[in-house]
Amino acid sequence: MISAPFQVVRDFEAALCKYTGAPYAVAVNSCTMALLLACEWHLNHLPEGRYWSRGENRICVEIPKRTYVSVPMSIMHAGGHPVFRKEEWRGLYQLKPLPVWDCARRFHATMSWGWLWKGQMQCVSFHASKILGDTQGGAILHDDPIADAWLRRARFDGRAEGVAPKDDRFTQIGWHCYMSPDVAARLLHKLSVLPLYNADLPNDDYPDLSTMESFR
Repeated sequence: MISAPFQVVRDFEAALCKYTGAPYAVAVNSCTMALLLACEWHLNHLPEGRYWSRGENRICVEIPKRTYVSVPMSIMHAGGHPVFRKEEWRGLYQLKPLPVWDCARRFHATMSWGWLWKGQMQCVSFHASKILGDTQGGAILHDDPIADAWLRRARFDGRAEGVAPKDDRFTQIGWHCYMSPDVAARLLHKLSVLPLYNADLPNDDYPDLSTMESFR
Protein backbone atom coordinates (compact mmCIF):
# COMPACT_ATOMS: atom_id res chain seq x y z
CA MET A 1 0.00 0.00 0.00
CA ILE A 2 1.48 3.33 -1.05
CA SER A 3 0.80 5.06 2.29
CA ALA A 4 2.32 2.33 4.49
CA PRO A 5 5.81 3.91 4.86
CA PHE A 6 4.21 7.13 6.09
CA GLN A 7 2.29 5.50 8.94
CA VAL A 8 5.18 6.42 11.22
CA VAL A 9 4.65 10.09 10.31
CA ARG A 10 1.01 9.79 11.37
CA ASP A 11 2.14 8.03 14.56
CA PHE A 12 4.55 10.88 15.28
CA GLU A 13 1.81 13.46 14.67
CA ALA A 14 -0.47 11.62 17.09
CA ALA A 15 2.32 11.59 19.68
CA LEU A 16 2.84 15.32 19.16
CA CYS A 17 -0.84 15.97 19.86
CA LYS A 18 -0.73 13.86 23.02
CA TYR A 19 2.44 15.56 24.28
CA THR A 20 1.55 19.18 23.48
CA GLY A 21 -2.25 19.12 23.81
CA ALA A 22 -2.82 20.27 20.22
CA PRO A 23 -5.93 18.83 18.51
CA TYR A 24 -4.02 18.56 15.20
CA ALA A 25 -0.35 18.33 14.22
CA VAL A 26 0.91 18.52 10.63
CA ALA A 27 4.53 17.39 10.29
CA VAL A 28 6.68 19.02 7.60
CA ASN A 29 10.38 19.16 6.74
CA SER A 30 11.21 22.39 8.63
CA CYS A 31 9.82 25.14 10.80
CA THR A 32 10.43 27.49 7.87
CA MET A 33 7.94 25.57 5.76
CA ALA A 34 5.54 25.30 8.69
CA LEU A 35 5.55 29.11 8.89
CA LEU A 36 5.17 29.48 5.11
CA LEU A 37 2.17 27.13 4.98
CA ALA A 38 0.54 28.76 8.01
CA CYS A 39 0.98 32.23 6.48
CA GLU A 40 -0.24 30.98 3.09
CA TRP A 41 -3.41 29.61 4.68
CA HIS A 42 -4.25 32.80 6.54
CA LEU A 43 -3.25 35.26 3.81
CA ASN A 44 -4.68 33.48 0.79
CA HIS A 45 -7.29 30.93 1.82
CA LEU A 46 -9.55 32.74 4.27
CA PRO A 47 -12.42 35.09 3.34
CA GLU A 48 -11.69 38.71 2.53
CA GLY A 49 -11.90 41.02 5.51
CA ARG A 50 -10.32 38.89 8.19
CA TYR A 51 -6.72 39.93 7.59
CA TRP A 52 -6.91 41.82 4.32
CA SER A 53 -9.25 43.53 1.85
CA ARG A 54 -9.27 43.81 -1.94
CA GLY A 55 -7.31 46.77 -3.24
CA GLU A 56 -4.52 46.49 -0.70
CA ASN A 57 -1.13 46.59 -2.40
CA ARG A 58 0.44 44.39 0.22
CA ILE A 59 -0.46 42.69 3.46
CA CYS A 60 1.87 43.63 6.30
CA VAL A 61 2.90 40.97 8.79
CA GLU A 62 4.80 42.21 11.83
CA ILE A 63 7.63 40.28 13.47
CA PRO A 64 10.54 41.07 15.82
CA LYS A 65 13.52 42.56 14.03
CA ARG A 66 15.83 40.02 15.65
CA THR A 67 14.79 36.54 14.54
CA TYR A 68 15.85 33.87 12.08
CA VAL A 69 16.25 35.09 8.50
CA SER A 70 13.83 32.58 6.95
CA VAL A 71 10.85 33.97 8.89
CA PRO A 72 10.43 37.17 6.81
CA MET A 73 11.23 35.13 3.71
CA SER A 74 8.34 32.77 4.52
CA ILE A 75 6.02 35.76 4.88
CA MET A 76 7.17 37.09 1.50
CA HIS A 77 6.78 33.72 -0.23
CA ALA A 78 3.19 33.63 1.06
CA GLY A 79 2.51 37.05 -0.46
CA GLY A 80 2.88 39.16 2.66
CA HIS A 81 5.20 42.04 3.49
CA PRO A 82 7.34 41.72 6.64
CA VAL A 83 7.39 44.69 8.97
CA PHE A 84 9.81 44.69 11.88
CA ARG A 85 9.12 45.65 15.47
CA LYS A 86 11.40 46.06 18.46
CA GLU A 87 10.55 43.25 20.85
CA GLU A 88 12.42 41.32 23.49
CA TRP A 89 11.02 37.81 23.18
CA ARG A 90 11.80 34.38 24.52
CA GLY A 91 10.66 31.04 23.22
CA LEU A 92 7.99 32.29 20.84
CA TYR A 93 6.41 35.34 19.23
CA GLN A 94 3.40 36.13 17.02
CA LEU A 95 3.43 37.02 13.33
CA LYS A 96 0.90 39.82 13.85
CA PRO A 97 -1.94 40.14 13.01
CA LEU A 98 -2.03 36.49 11.94
CA PRO A 99 -2.77 33.82 14.57
CA VAL A 100 0.58 32.27 13.67
CA TRP A 101 3.39 31.82 16.17
CA ASP A 102 7.06 31.05 15.65
CA CYS A 103 7.76 28.54 18.43
CA ALA A 104 11.07 27.27 17.08
CA ARG A 105 12.80 27.87 20.41
CA ARG A 106 10.09 26.40 22.66
CA PHE A 107 8.84 22.85 23.03
CA HIS A 108 7.28 21.32 26.13
CA ALA A 109 4.28 19.27 27.19
CA THR A 110 0.85 20.97 27.12
CA MET A 111 2.27 23.98 25.23
CA SER A 112 -0.88 23.99 23.05
CA TRP A 113 -3.39 23.24 25.79
CA GLY A 114 -6.26 25.53 26.76
CA TRP A 115 -8.39 28.39 25.49
CA LEU A 116 -5.37 30.65 24.94
CA TRP A 117 -4.42 28.73 21.79
CA LYS A 118 -7.89 28.40 20.30
CA GLY A 119 -7.71 29.38 16.62
CA GLN A 120 -3.92 29.70 16.71
CA MET A 121 -1.17 27.93 14.76
CA GLN A 122 2.09 27.16 16.55
CA CYS A 123 5.04 26.37 14.27
CA VAL A 124 7.71 24.25 15.94
CA SER A 125 11.17 23.14 14.84
CA PHE A 126 12.92 19.78 15.02
CA HIS A 127 16.25 20.99 13.65
CA ALA A 128 19.30 19.34 15.22
CA SER A 129 19.91 22.42 17.39
CA LYS A 130 16.38 22.43 18.88
CA ILE A 131 14.86 20.87 22.00
CA LEU A 132 13.44 17.88 20.12
CA GLY A 133 15.98 17.67 17.34
CA ASP A 134 17.05 15.56 14.38
CA THR A 135 18.55 16.35 10.98
CA GLN A 136 15.51 18.44 10.05
CA GLY A 137 11.78 18.74 10.64
CA GLY A 138 8.96 20.96 11.83
CA ALA A 139 5.24 20.89 12.51
CA ILE A 140 2.13 23.06 12.72
CA LEU A 141 0.13 22.57 15.92
CA HIS A 142 -3.45 23.83 15.58
CA ASP A 143 -7.18 23.16 16.10
CA ASP A 144 -8.83 23.79 12.72
CA PRO A 145 -10.12 20.68 10.87
CA ILE A 146 -10.65 22.59 7.61
CA ALA A 147 -7.14 24.01 7.66
CA ASP A 148 -5.82 20.58 8.57
CA ALA A 149 -7.18 19.03 5.38
CA TRP A 150 -5.66 21.85 3.31
CA LEU A 151 -2.29 21.70 5.07
CA ARG A 152 -1.95 17.95 4.53
CA ARG A 153 -2.37 18.32 0.78
CA ALA A 154 -0.28 21.50 0.70
CA ARG A 155 2.77 19.77 2.21
CA PHE A 156 2.55 16.88 -0.27
CA ASP A 157 2.53 18.50 -3.73
CA GLY A 158 -1.25 18.97 -3.53
CA ARG A 159 -1.68 15.20 -3.35
CA ALA A 160 -4.06 13.12 -1.26
CA GLU A 161 -2.27 10.84 1.19
CA GLY A 162 -2.36 7.17 0.20
CA VAL A 163 -3.47 7.84 -3.39
CA ALA A 164 -1.20 7.11 -6.35
CA PRO A 165 -0.66 10.13 -8.64
CA LYS A 166 -2.40 8.37 -11.53
CA ASP A 167 -5.53 7.97 -9.39
CA ASP A 168 -5.51 11.37 -7.70
CA ARG A 169 -7.54 14.47 -8.53
CA PHE A 170 -5.45 17.57 -7.93
CA THR A 171 -7.62 20.30 -6.45
CA GLN A 172 -4.95 22.59 -4.99
CA ILE A 173 -1.37 23.69 -5.48
CA GLY A 174 1.12 22.31 -2.98
CA TRP A 175 4.75 22.25 -1.90
CA HIS A 176 7.22 19.38 -1.62
CA CYS A 177 7.83 19.62 2.13
CA TYR A 178 6.52 16.50 3.83
CA MET A 179 8.42 14.90 6.71
CA SER A 180 10.28 11.76 5.65
CA PRO A 181 9.48 8.52 7.52
CA ASP A 182 13.04 8.02 8.79
CA VAL A 183 13.05 11.44 10.47
CA ALA A 184 9.60 10.79 11.95
CA ALA A 185 10.74 7.43 13.35
CA ARG A 186 13.75 8.94 15.10
CA LEU A 187 11.73 11.87 16.45
CA LEU A 188 9.01 9.53 17.70
CA HIS A 189 11.59 7.64 19.75
CA LYS A 190 13.18 10.83 21.09
CA LEU A 191 9.77 12.27 22.00
CA SER A 192 8.97 9.15 24.03
CA VAL A 193 11.79 10.00 26.47
CA LEU A 194 11.62 13.81 26.33
CA PRO A 195 10.97 15.52 29.68
CA LEU A 196 7.58 17.18 30.16
CA TYR A 197 9.17 20.57 30.75
CA ASN A 198 12.06 21.98 28.73
CA ALA A 199 13.45 25.48 29.17
CA ASP A 200 13.21 27.85 26.21
CA LEU A 201 16.34 28.06 24.07
CA PRO A 202 18.22 31.38 24.06
CA ASN A 203 17.71 33.74 21.13
CA ASP A 204 20.42 36.34 21.64
CA ASP A 205 22.47 35.64 18.51
CA TYR A 206 20.08 36.89 15.82
CA PRO A 207 21.03 39.92 13.66
CA ASP A 208 18.81 42.96 13.15
CA LEU A 209 16.93 41.94 10.00
CA SER A 210 15.42 45.41 9.57
CA THR A 211 18.85 46.58 8.36
CA MET A 212 19.15 43.90 5.68
CA GLU A 213 18.79 44.92 2.06
CA SER A 214 16.52 41.96 1.19
CA PHE A 215 13.78 43.21 3.53
CA ARG A 216 13.85 46.97 2.95
